[in-house]
Amino acid sequence: MVVIGSKLLSLKEVQQVLLEGAKVELDAASVANVKASFEFLRTFSAKKLIYGINTGFGPMAQYRISDEDTHQLQYNLIRSHSSGAGKILPPLVTKGLMIARLSSFMQGFSGVHTEVVELLRDMINNDIYPCIYEHGGVGASGDLVQLAHLAHTLIGEGEVVYQDKVQLASDVFAQLGLKPIDVHVREGLAIINGTSAMTGVGLVNIIYAKQLLAWSAVLSAIVNEVVEAFDDHLSAELNAVKKHVGQNRVAEIMRGVLSGSKMVRHRPDHLYKELEEEIFKDKVQEYYSLRCVPQVLGPVYDTLVHAERVVVEELNSVSDNPVVDHHQQNVFHGGNFHGDYISLEMDKVKIAITKLSMLSERQLNYLMNDKLNHKFPPFMNLGKLGFNFGMQGIQFTATSTVAENQTLSFPMSVHSIPNNNDNQDIVSMGCNAAMMTNRVIDNTFEVLAVQMMTLLQAVDYLNCQERLSPASHKIYQDVRAIFPKFIDDAPRFADAKNIKAYLMATEPVHIF
Repeated sequence: MVVIGSKLLSLKEVQQVLLEGAKVELDAASVANVKASFEFLRTFSAKKLIYGINTGFGPMAQYRISDEDTHQLQYNLIRSHSSGAGKILPPLVTKGLMIARLSSFMQGFSGVHTEVVELLRDMINNDIYPCIYEHGGVGASGDLVQLAHLAHTLIGEGEVVYQDKVQLASDVFAQLGLKPIDVHVREGLAIINGTSAMTGVGLVNIIYAKQLLAWSAVLSAIVNEVVEAFDDHLSAELNAVKKHVGQNRVAEIMRGVLSGSKMVRHRPDHLYKELEEEIFKDKVQEYYSLRCVPQVLGPVYDTLVHAERVVVEELNSVSDNPVVDHHQQNVFHGGNFHGDYISLEMDKVKIAITKLSMLSERQLNYLMNDKLNHKFPPFMNLGKLGFNFGMQGIQFTATSTVAENQTLSFPMSVHSIPNNNDNQDIVSMGCNAAMMTNRVIDNTFEVLAVQMMTLLQAVDYLNCQERLSPASHKIYQDVRAIFPKFIDDAPRFADAKNIKAYLMATEPVHIF
């Protein structure tokens, strides 16, 4: 059970709910605080002009709303903004969104009725996923369109995905004995006005980006192993003189993976002695994609550490407007809904993971190209050259996917388009940034799946299983159980899909 409200949530706790089956519970004292905020706002708002309660919204805020219309105003807001387009968000992302919105409300600064937090809890625990669409909000005034679809569900009018089927929220609620929320004061504005969609996507992105980095470090180590590279570029001594945490951690992880290997070579044993050759058969130094892995993946590590801190800070923040502070007996108007914190971090993560995918593609190309490696057959073809094709076909998929990542890596955070009659004159595009990052991460698992397939074929070509390090050998055995060695040509898309699923579900090392 993960308790929300008693303390700051961690990424690990979110991961427990998203991936490990943990349920959420509401801290009783925090629920009482939510109730106090609501009661204060209901009293305080009488005969006062407060945005979004007795005014219109955005540039229409100069219009007063009569007392008899304030209730309907909130429903109008929810219904009018339930206007998303594109694909329905994946269930995991939607669950992250709901956790983020619940966390924001449980701070007790939103003036919502306790019905809201209780129904959000029940939807999370029963795996009820509102149909929320990928296209909509611009990330300032929050994720208005995405969160409007959440609100539409909460009032019992939207659609949800439940038990893998799109169903009416009202039908699912009735089946489970759940009651839709009522609008009391400002529930409509409070629900849709915040950064919880981009934050929810961002949480999922960080979880899987960390998984990708762990796999990239492991696969990079195995590439160095099968080509019998020298070990000094991973040494503690060499990396310690570069004072970056990420570089040193990646090198440490790679040394750990290679511990016990009978294939990596120690430079003094081969080159630090009197040599008579004028031209050396061995490369004195490996290509950058093998030698510079700590320097390439180290910045990815440091980027993810910073991004996790920022996204988790947003998870534990209040991101709607106005802020209802019953402790100070006041309502503060401002812009906590603006999503640039998430947008900037998602852009950085997207670029970092694209660079990771580029490293994977270069290592893959090295293994495929016999003119570079001087060790393996072209395209890691274990059959008859010219007649069989080996990994040739699926290399195209990896290359194409990396190219897509490179194009997707244009930063969204600098792509502001004023809208809302120029009320929202500088916006974050945070949800767009997060969703594009999500796609880059998903793409990169596909690229690493191809790299994994190629590495296993390389091991079988060399027949070096018993010379691998214990860590490498275990990975070899685990993946060969779902992807047997092949010689004859056959479609490989199903193999790649299975290995991608394995990579996403398996943590090879604890890198953070």
